[in-house]
Amino acid sequence: DFAAFCNKLGGTTAEVMSDLLAFEADRRALNITLNSIGTELTRDDRKKLYSNFGLLYPHGHNELSIAEDFDQIRAAMEKVPAYANVFLKLGYGEAQMLDKLLYEEEVKRCCACFEQQFHYGVFYAYMKLREQEIRNIMWVSECVAQDQKARINDGIVFLF
Repeated sequence: DFAAFCNKLGGTTAEVMSDLLAFEADRRALNITLNSIGTELTRDDRKKLYSNFGLLYPHGHNELSIAEDFDQIRAAMEKVPAYANVFLKLGYGEAQMLDKLLYEEEVKRCCACFEQQFHYGVFYAYMKLREQEIRNIMWVSECVAQDQKARINDGIVFLF
């Protein structure tokens, strides 16, 4: 597993990559939970899809696996201080803005990787920032194609 490999490298690489990978694992757990609400996916099946690391592991995963609506998910995520700030920015009933806020948090964490030296996390962060740049370009092109130029700034996550 890639997280174990990064931790085995030790030093700054382990520190930086464990933070980035924990965030990615927690975001995936959140997306799994959000997308499985109202489906036939059982709590145990949902729990099997979660990773075995991250800031939510294991207590947050237990709470997410039993969540039945967005308010329960929000309560589980707000118990982790790193994610409480993300959900404070999110007003009630604004579940659609959650993806953008999570992308902004990811960009912030990736940019912070470049403040330290002599680690491999910068390569991972660079690729994640490039992915966000591609998402931004796709958003702009879709807005132009649909003649929604006034909404361009709604979906852009600024990198710097």
